[in-house]
Amino acid sequence: MVHGRCSVVPIEPRVRALLNSSVKDRNVVTNQQDTRLQQRQRASKNEQELNGKFLHFVRFDEFRDGQNLVTEDVTVVEGDVATISCRVKNSDDSVIQLLNPNRQTIYFRDFRPLKDSRFQLVNFSNSELRVSLTNVSISDEGRYFCQLYTDPPQEIYTTITVLVPPRNLVIDIQKEIAVEGEEIELNCTAMASRPATTIRWFKGNKELTGKSEVEQWSDMYTVTSQLLLKVGREDDGVPVICLVDHPAVKDLQTQRYLEVMYKPQVRVSQNYPVQGLTREGEPLELTCAAFGKPQPTDMRWLRVDDEMPQHVVVSGSNLLISNLNKTDNGTYRCEASNAVGKSHADYMLFVYDTTATTEPAVHGFTQLPNSAEELDYGDLSDSRAGEEGSIRSVDHAVVGGVVAVVVFAMLCLLIILGRYFARHKGTYFTHEAKGADDAADADTAIINAEGGQNNSEEKKEYFI
Repeated sequence: MVHGRCSVVPIEPRVRALLNSSVKDRNVVTNQQDTRLQQRQRASKNEQELNGKFLHFVRFDEFRDGQNLVTEDVTVVEGDVATISCRVKNSDDSVIQLLNPNRQTIYFRDFRPLKDSRFQLVNFSNSELRVSLTNVSISDEGRYFCQLYTDPPQEIYTTITVLVPPRNLVIDIQKEIAVEGEEIELNCTAMASRPATTIRWFKGNKELTGKSEVEQWSDMYTVTSQLLLKVGREDDGVPVICLVDHPAVKDLQTQRYLEVMYKPQVRVSQNYPVQGLTREGEPLELTCAAFGKPQPTDMRWLRVDDEMPQHVVVSGSNLLISNLNKTDNGTYRCEASNAVGKSHADYMLFVYDTTATTEPAVHGFTQLPNSAEELDYGDLSDSRAGEEGSIRSVDHAVVGGVVAVVVFAMLCLLIILGRYFARHKGTYFTHEAKGADDAADADTAIINAEGGQNNSEEKKEYFI
């Protein structure tokens, strides 16, 4: 950045005479010049009255055709090297001078009156005075002045800005070991930086949002960022990273690995028969596997809603039935527990006939979650039937429904037909014995009944 500000500084006739003449003792001239500059700073009004002139400032863009000074602002990291350059356009061999923020002369041409050896001459010519400042500190920050002794004299300033990276970056975690479902607090602190840092959070490769607070101590800033994180079993062993964005440093970060305890995850696998039907008379071997943090120590088999058959052999995580029969049908459960909680997985057994070739839908593995949290983590074991078994389940259900409807319709039809025939037979006998109720004895009833002898005679007479 170029500051276009120049000032016209009145020069004593005695100093101008010394500058125009070839003075052999340059130290004398420099000391006199420094003395006059300090007096001018402390008593500028008196000096203006003595010389009959008034100090005034000229904007940089007012120098259209004459000589002018050019410089740039400098930003440097604490401890590094800053370079100040005073350049002259259209030089006429006028003297160039560099002053510090206290307006003490650092370099007069190529001579350094100031005793600070950190300032070193990099380049000197009629058109440039370039000086380096090593091991820059906060106290070096401020405005540095380039002066050109022309008529009228010119002055321009450059600003040195010192950046201070964070001296320490620390993550504090509320709980060293968390339980799944808990919300933990993490704090990342970046101390003694300038300007204030920006803190970013990452869990693995995913960026998270924290809440930052800034404290200022003198010219330094301390930033603390708070992160609230709800952890699950998938977060165990995942790094949480605190990353700093600061112009004085790149890729400054620190991290902590999460340690999360969680309930067991239980799975049941069928060792024998391998992807085959569990037929009557054949053996069955199941294995239960459980994973958790801490590792489950208590594991047991049981039969849901019924007692375990006596011929079932349980050995640790294995369950063995050497000779299957229909009474073994049911749900077998493997339970595992640790310090966090308990989980289980179920195996639904269906024993087939020895000639069976198709597996029913009820056979296979299931695992039911003990809580809503387990359901969120997907603690469901694989089904032996798989996707094909699911399709077969739908087919069997449809066929069974159709068969049930057909059977029900046939039963209804049989009932209706039975009642119809029964009613028709009763009507026949009633007409046949009509009139018999009024007869005094059996013989008279027979004679008076419809369809009796009289009717026969009438029919015979009718046909004759």
